[in-house]
Amino acid sequence: MPLNIFQDTDGLPRIILTERNGSSAQVLQYGGQVVSWKNERKEELLFMSSKANWKQPKAIKGGISICFPQFGNVGSLEQYGSKNRLWSLDPDPSPLPPSENQSSVDLILKSTYEDLKTWQRSFELRLRITLSAGKLILIPRIRNTDNKPLSFTFALCNYLSVSDISEVRVEGLETLDYFDNLMNRTRFTEQADAITFDGEMNRIYLHTPTKIAIIDHEKKRTFVLRKNGMPDAVVWNPWDKKAKALSDLGDEDYKTMICLDSAAIETPIILKPCEEWRGHQELSTVSSSYCSGQLDPCKVLYGFH
Repeated sequence: MPLNIFQDTDGLPRIILTERNGSSAQVLQYGGQVVSWKNERKEELLFMSSKANWKQPKAIKGGISICFPQFGNVGSLEQYGSKNRLWSLDPDPSPLPPSENQSSVDLILKSTYEDLKTWQRSFELRLRITLSAGKLILIPRIRNTDNKPLSFTFALCNYLSVSDISEVRVEGLETLDYFDNLMNRTRFTEQADAITFDGEMNRIYLHTPTKIAIIDHEKKRTFVLRKNGMPDAVVWNPWDKKAKALSDLGDEDYKTMICLDSAAIETPIILKPCEEWRGHQELSTVSSSYCSGQLDPCKVLYGFH
């Protein structure tokens, strides 16, 4: 399926992916960021801040973005460096499996002279984004093109659109250890049977399962996140006070968003020269079914293949 690429009103190259059932996705070459994912009913599934800054070189708050070579501010490395770069179409992507009902784009980001001055490491970061009926798949690959070991942390930051954050449940993280970023990364063990929201949350869950469910009671819709190669998961919502303090987030935006990241944070990934790391993330939506307010976990966490 040929790529539809155009310049939007902000001058950013934008790639449109469509599939025959009517769903669509939009990807910016700036940041390699997915800024829209709509289902076959044209409903937007991703959250985008009402005050998102679309002017370079600022990162755009919302959608799905890549955090590399680090998650958070560490030393002299630029926070979320891959978000602030213009990616290229990959001239030599790996072959796609045959399918008539999907649309894909392959992007690549290579280290620059400026990167080498700051990080003194060279790399190639590739990203394949594939849209099919009811699914959005992201496959990041990082190759060490240096003659020294390459160490990094990584995250796919997923801003998902929900009807009301106070009615949302996240299932699949119960009993796990997590770092609480609101308490200087103190380590705790999750005691609740599901994650619910009644205030600011910023946690890094460790050794998470390959499937996590985000249940939106009001919309009777569940996001299912499947991931490999990224053992951690970040759960974030700023709530009201933090939302008002963030210049690129609307005061009321926190009510209709949840950020659930696929990540490798606790243990950095280390690549030998010429070695490559590969991750995999699949987002899908299913209709929720309830019994006393509980999602049937057999249907969502285990029953979908």
